[in-house]
Amino acid sequence: MAVNTEDVLKGVELDGDEYTVVQSLIRNKYKAYDANGELVLQGKQKMFKLKEEFPFLDGDGNPAFTVKAGGILDVAGNYMLVDDVTEEPVVVLDKNWKLFMHKWKIRDPNSEALIATISSTSKLVDVLRHIPYIGIIFQLIPHEYEITDADDTHVGSVEGEFSLKDQYTVTIDDASDIPKEAIVAAAMVIDAIEGN
Repeated sequence: MAVNTEDVLKGVELDGDEYTVVQSLIRNKYKAYDANGELVLQGKQKMFKLKEEFPFLDGDGNPAFTVKAGGILDVAGNYMLVDDVTEEPVVVLDKNWKLFMHKWKIRDPNSEALIATISSTSKLVDVLRHIPYIGIIFQLIPHEYEITDADDTHVGSVEGEFSLKDQYTVTIDDASDIPKEAIVAAAMVIDAIEGN
């Protein structure tokens, strides 16, 4: 089902196909750069709040949107992306609990229609990461995700890179019906929540 994604966020417009996301060494703080190396988004997880919250700023440091947990210490994996300019919900991020598998759905906040899915591509590595004591070794392997649209067609990927800082590339191959802002924000939020 096509979702109208024109002017999804009033404060941010991402029109490129590739973004590099870099996590701070110390805490869940992220910066996203476009293909030209320009800072386009930055966000951080607010600490010590009853509800998890991720405020995002545009490249100039202006409030853009906030990702808020649906409940206190949200275990259901339900997060709402809210536009800071209009204060309207833009998308919902839902974690689907699968055995050792990372899978997130991005839905329309009003109709609940599926917009996209972000799924881990390495099931074996995900299983190995959950083995007590030795799983920490497999945490060093960068995460990789596939982005599919509502029809389960491949539209992009999130690929981790070996580096001192947690760094990965978000590529959107064909996203005519998918808000790129939501995909890039979701990649940052998923990284923080999964503790990647």
